[in-house]
Amino acid sequence: MTLRKLWLVFAQAVTVAMAGLFVVATLKPDLLSGRPGPVGAAFPAAPVVISQSGEAARVEGTKANSFSTAVQKASPAVVNVSTARDLRSIPGHSFSQDPLFRRFFGEPGGPDDEPRSRGLGSGVIVSPQGYVLTNNHVIEGMDEIVVSLNDGRDLRAKTVGVDPETDLAVLKVEGGTLPAITFGSLENVQTGDVVLAIGNPLGVGKTVTMGIVSALGRTGLGINTFENFIQTDAAINQGNSGGALVDTSGNLIGINTAILSGSGGSIGIGFAIPVSTAQTVLRQIIESGAVTRGFIGVEAREITPELVREAKLVPGPGAFVARVLPDGPAERGGVRSGDVLLAINGKPVADPSAMLNIVAELAPGSQATMKLRRGEKDVDVGVTVGKRPAAPTVKRR
Repeated sequence: MTLRKLWLVFAQAVTVAMAGLFVVATLKPDLLSGRPGPVGAAFPAAPVVISQSGEAARVEGTKANSFSTAVQKASPAVVNVSTARDLRSIPGHSFSQDPLFRRFFGEPGGPDDEPRSRGLGSGVIVSPQGYVLTNNHVIEGMDEIVVSLNDGRDLRAKTVGVDPETDLAVLKVEGGTLPAITFGSLENVQTGDVVLAIGNPLGVGKTVTMGIVSALGRTGLGINTFENFIQTDAAINQGNSGGALVDTSGNLIGINTAILSGSGGSIGIGFAIPVSTAQTVLRQIIESGAVTRGFIGVEAREITPELVREAKLVPGPGAFVARVLPDGPAERGGVRSGDVLLAINGKPVADPSAMLNIVAELAPGSQATMKLRRGEKDVDVGVTVGKRPAAPTVKRR
């Protein structure tokens, strides 16, 4: 009987020990390995980075999927742009005789009787000396422009120059050394890249939205004369115009300018002027107060299936020369109506928008070789590039 009791006690002890070992191995395996585990199951361990020496180094405070560093880098350079215009400056405009105006504002009799038209937009500080890039439509026609900085200061801005054909404007403020954005490179931007839009939508204050690059090189939208847009689904609303589109390192890759929307709000189709275009316009305006572009004097049409049938053209890329301006550079060089422009200085011309962009980059007075298809033959003609006339001012709404 004694041996039987001892065996039962031993069997029970082994069973309890095995059960305890199973529980520890399941819930606290680090106790068996001799390595300390994380404190608290609700807080995951910090990520581990393997150094070049092969040793593991724990990184403290890293936030997964956070773009706060990019925002902190770019945000100080993004400003709010407030504008105002005295409506008395509009020819033929007077509220003083309007009964509705009299009802709400009383009888005229002082300088403040006339209401002012006001607007809100965004801008980007692009140099420590106080140059600010924004959209032309943000400041167009306004007689008062105020730039609100990240540190709370409001500075009056003067217009250095505008370029309506790209919808860009350069402002200047005096406020000491200012935080300037870092320019990115369009060559490093690819469809699918994550981007951040920073601006002042609807006047609510500085706001950051996130999306991806939906497409590059968007043209033919009828928004600007010269189009080469970055398309993004990052939310861009009214007041975001002139703000920054930055990459995940906080570098500027575009100036937010327009959206496609039936309601006026963002539906995920927004457009930004690429940084390469913005830099070119910025440099020329600072140097000379205006943008100078090349000009050849032709009106071109897109080669559509209907045009191919009507004009008996060979299908393919190119720009159909619908009209040659009299005594213009193209006419003097021998270009004819009905020609198809295939290339300029070796750069392929895909469509009329591409033609405009290539010609615009040519220096007035320089020589350009144009490859044309005339009937069934390809011919080369030399053209002396002219200077593009100033664009008429068109009020954007």
